[in-house]
Amino acid sequence: MNPGQPLGSVIEGSLTGGLDVRLHPDISVEDMRVGKFLVVQGMRSRFFCMLTDVALGASNARIIANPPGWEDTFLREVLAGSGTYGMINLAPMLMFTPETEEPYTTNGKSLNPFIPQNTGLASFQPQTSTTIELLPVKTIPSHFSQVYEASEDDFRKVFGWEDDPHRKNFSIGKPLDMDVPVCIDLNRFVERSNGVFGKSGTGKSFLTRLLLAGVIRKNAAVNLIFDMHSEYGWEAVAEGKNVNTVKGLKQLFPGKVEVYTLDPEATKRRGVRDAQELYLSYEQIEVEDIKLCSREFGITEAALDNASILYNEFGKAWIPELFSMTGEDIKAFCEGKPGHPGSINSLQRKLFRLDSLKYMRAACPQNYIKKILQSLEAGKNVVIEFGSQSNMLSYMLVTNMITRRIHEHYVKKADKFLQSKNPLDRPTPLMITIEEAHRFLDPAIVQSTIFGTIARELRKYFVTLLVVDQRPSGIDNEVMSQIGTRITALLNDEKDIDAIFTGVSGAGGLRSVLAKLDSKQQALILGHAVPMPVVVRTRPYDSVFYAEIGDQVWEEKTDAEVFAAAELAKADLGF
Repeated sequence: MNPGQPLGSVIEGSLTGGLDVRLHPDISVEDMRVGKFLVVQGMRSRFFCMLTDVALGASNARIIANPPGWEDTFLREVLAGSGTYGMINLAPMLMFTPETEEPYTTNGKSLNPFIPQNTGLASFQPQTSTTIELLPVKTIPSHFSQVYEASEDDFRKVFGWEDDPHRKNFSIGKPLDMDVPVCIDLNRFVERSNGVFGKSGTGKSFLTRLLLAGVIRKNAAVNLIFDMHSEYGWEAVAEGKNVNTVKGLKQLFPGKVEVYTLDPEATKRRGVRDAQELYLSYEQIEVEDIKLCSREFGITEAALDNASILYNEFGKAWIPELFSMTGEDIKAFCEGKPGHPGSINSLQRKLFRLDSLKYMRAACPQNYIKKILQSLEAGKNVVIEFGSQSNMLSYMLVTNMITRRIHEHYVKKADKFLQSKNPLDRPTPLMITIEEAHRFLDPAIVQSTIFGTIARELRKYFVTLLVVDQRPSGIDNEVMSQIGTRITALLNDEKDIDAIFTGVSGAGGLRSVLAKLDSKQQALILGHAVPMPVVVRTRPYDSVFYAEIGDQVWEEKTDAEVFAAAELAKADLGF
């Protein structure tokens, strides 16, 4: 297909319903695919559009009532383009408008800056003297405006270029039918909480790792990643049959990423170099931590009320004190307090599960959460591996305990910066990655969890979330409305699809686009970090990507170099 060849004419449409385009006779409807990008040349503006639907039309109902036989190719060819034709629906996304409007014809010559004088409509390159402005769509082109393939130059104007010195652009993929990068603005990406969604098996982890690598490479934010299934820090199992493993963030950025582990033995077996142990103590557990995990513990509301009574009495030592109580001690305690013996006995039985967790200690020799904070403040990206402790109880308990304390620290730092206005006091933006996000952001508990608080705060305290989930319908609607950028692989469930478009205007056409994605390596991106919704073939996470984005890989360093660098990093952090 000739790139400068018109594909069809706008015959009707509306701002809310999109543009109906009748394809020209020589254009096959089979070349039109949902998610494709086209431009419509109006009299004053050029409209950048997404194809949202494809249909067949006929000029006479008698043709439909009495169609030609399959063997009658001559009649079918006669009818094609006149009696029968292809139709597409376009959703206008952006307008390219010259900042200074001029008349468009004089003495028969076009003065439209989008149409060079001697080439008709074959090229859309603007004259160099005209400045192009991107605007939200507030009108539509007139009848019979011509539709064209979007060019590489169009994409560059809309999505920028990865080597733009003025922006932290990161190429996340390419359009379905073009070989041109689609970039997201990482500065805008980290300004708000974001989400990666898709049903199981669609490559959410690979897409998340891709995004994290971009944020680390461009220094857009420092990352705290709760790695439930050990997929981000070190090697992970690859998709497909040809490659067994893919590199983790620690291998791509050995000097910028630190791995902490709740299961040192499992981490060592995987060959992870220089992973640091992570332990938590009973004294660091507060009632809010238990409340978030109440379903996993099997703890009732009455038991939680009694936990608060114990905490008010014993403070940080409430769990050790509870574990040391006999039945008689519990009865005696309740005689002078409003506690209930049965509920406290039940609470004690349920919390005894803490003894089986490898990373839990009655007391720790040092404050490991403080170590993580020091790493983050030194600009290190932290991956917390769970190993064999990847059950939902451990994941929710540890993630909540660490996040709550780090958020408290960032609130204090942000308040100090707002008071002093000193650039040196400005906190480095922190992005916290959590999986199974609907567990933390369920409508029943979200109002009382730290994760709901962070999502609603936007970037007030320089902390945002990157939520990864296969069930966006399980996330509270208010939180979903605060998700700035949504990167969504294939979803089948109608409730999940509805959730993706919470708070998104004009989502009707995008629903059909999302429903028709391939199950692998395709995603719909919409929201704060992109100027318009876009469907992409996601960037492969392979050796080419490693070479383009990573630092010197571990395999290129000797063990002596690796461990010397690790000791130097520890010395810099004061360990």
